[in-house]
Amino acid sequence: MTAPSLAERLDGLLFFPVTAFGPDGALDLDVFRAHVRAGVDAGAAAVFACCGTGEFHALTPAEFGACVAAAVEAAGGRVPVLAGAGYGTALAAEYAALAERAGADGLLAMPPYLVVADQEGLLRHYAALAAATSLDVIVYQRDNAVFTPGTVVELAKVPNIIGLKDGHGDLDLMQRIISAVRTELPGDGFRYFNGLPTAELTGLAYRGIGVTLYSSAVFAFSPEIALAFHRALTTGDDATVDKLIDGFYRPLVNLRSKGRGYAVSLVKAGVRLRGLDVGGVRPPLSEPPPAHVEELAELVERGTALLGGR
Repeated sequence: MTAPSLAERLDGLLFFPVTAFGPDGALDLDVFRAHVRAGVDAGAAAVFACCGTGEFHALTPAEFGACVAAAVEAAGGRVPVLAGAGYGTALAAEYAALAERAGADGLLAMPPYLVVADQEGLLRHYAALAAATSLDVIVYQRDNAVFTPGTVVELAKVPNIIGLKDGHGDLDLMQRIISAVRTELPGDGFRYFNGLPTAELTGLAYRGIGVTLYSSAVFAFSPEIALAFHRALTTGDDATVDKLIDGFYRPLVNLRSKGRGYAVSLVKAGVRLRGLDVGGVRPPLSEPPPAHVEELAELVERGTALLGGR
């Protein structure tokens, strides 16, 4: 029997762990392994290590390689492990090689650094990255890497580019992308992911255009809430979906909007609140003030209480 492909294995809640640092600011691989292991034990369908939530931007190549290897070890083959790759084309290829040597199953290709390229340049960049690795690649659409439907069709033709994670949030564009790929490449199996911060808030909208996979930052610090929402969303339990959106996710997004970089630093604060000392964020990010951490703690308590009333 042929082993399932990475695209086939990506079916469930996607876990983006934070990267653990010790009191001296150095990488703490023991705590990171514990964080990843706990997420897999809780029911994550895949681990995306050293991506945006994992502070890819703040890691040296050596730290990146060690961290990906630790994630692979902690996952133990139970779920696939994907790693971030970014910056310019040459450096992205080097990070891809590090991830491959560390045992990763795939890559999340983040936007190129600094430059704003045209569609031809973006296509050349991601095609070159894919050609430089044997790993499967998911392209992350956001910021300076937003694609036309035609460009995504061309990306989907690259054998080891298997999907698009959308962090841009234009549903009209996403519908046109999905329609174009479905029309031009019927039966291709190209995958789509909702990659907006706190993706649960837009889960219903994305599900309406056929995008069912999403990354959950909440899973990193409150897997029970994230899994309950995912279960409700996938089974059509609208009452639970509405209850968690109204009582937890919408207030969480309101809190997230109070500070820059909270898509990372607030998540890391949440992991610490739940008893695992993953350290702080590295510059240029900053820690949320105590009042915001206290607000987060109250939200987690409220969200957990909502689960008891299901």
